[in-house]
Amino acid sequence: MIDKRLRVVLAEDSVILRDGMVELLGARGCEVVATAGTAPELLAAVAEHRPDVAVVDIRMPPTHTDEGIRAAVEIRSTDPGVGILVFSQHVETAWAARLLAGGAAGTGYLLKERVARTSEFMEALHRVADGGTALDPEVVTRLMRGARRRLVDTLTPREREVLELMAQGHSNRSIATLLVVSERAVEKHVAAVFTKFDLPATDVDNRRVKAVLAYLADQEG
Repeated sequence: MIDKRLRVVLAEDSVILRDGMVELLGARGCEVVATAGTAPELLAAVAEHRPDVAVVDIRMPPTHTDEGIRAAVEIRSTDPGVGILVFSQHVETAWAARLLAGGAAGTGYLLKERVARTSEFMEALHRVADGGTALDPEVVTRLMRGARRRLVDTLTPREREVLELMAQGHSNRSIATLLVVSERAVEKHVAAVFTKFDLPATDVDNRRVKAVLAYLADQEG
């Protein structure tokens, strides 16, 4: 729910960007309970405050390589109830796959340019905090392009479009609006993806997550 007041821990080593995001989040009704400039500070802040969501830059000191994403993976393991929204200047498919490997629920990966699109960023933040998935369209495209396509190649072009939008976190209704088709048509495409990926008829939302993870596993394999 977009009106929910979120408690956020923000990890970003650039003071200018960090201060700007604190101001943005505050203006949009979020409470930034702590900020962090390093991965250890992030882990300590999450342990202390147990926020709804942690917003994490992938590259942090001292090496500016993968400290942020490693911390995010650790948080996923130790505090699974905390949503994780990572952001990066570039698409890093290997780390996106690793972050999602433990389950896509409550996880997001956005490019930094997306943060400037305030409404999209806030929607993604709330989606992740509520246990959903928010993947940047460019991340999804790169993952799809890099996949070995064993499973993905079995899909029709329309089914592939639906899967990409599912990966971005869209509901059937939202997909129907974007593709200008009926919601019933989307349901049929989603069902076809489940069948081709051999996902049993259990919880629908769980199958959506597994469908996304299936082609991520294809990419890693």
